[in-house]
Amino acid sequence: QVKLVESGGGSVQAGGSLRLSCAASRSTYSSYYMGWFRQAPGKEREGVAAIYRGGGNTYYADSVKGRFTISQDNAKTTVYLEMNSLKAEDTAMYYCAASGWQRRTTPLGRNEYVYWGQGTQVTVSS
Repeated sequence: QVKLVESGGGSVQAGGSLRLSCAASRSTYSSYYMGWFRQAPGKEREGVAAIYRGGGNTYYADSVKGRFTISQDNAKTTVYLEMNSLKAEDTAMYYCAASGWQRRTTPLGRNEYVYWGQGTQVTVSS
């Protein structure tokens, strides 16, 4: 059974930092990608960052490049999203997601992901 549990969200002032964590069950170890997505009220869910499980290659949305960093621990039990220089427009519910094991070509594409966590809220005040 796949289980993804996010933590680390909260409220922070603009310019601040947060670190999100996603505890992933063993069944995600073979996932091709692990990703972080976000959804603000009234907007579609968008890909923020993704990591290739097999080699650690990372991918970022243009809006977060240079500010966010995705990583995974060596045991692949936890995926992190380090968020720096936060802006009010980063306010959203953040979701951890896991793709299937087959090779994928769109790391930030929502449809590439099969399993989703419940989300953790990030609120940035200006």
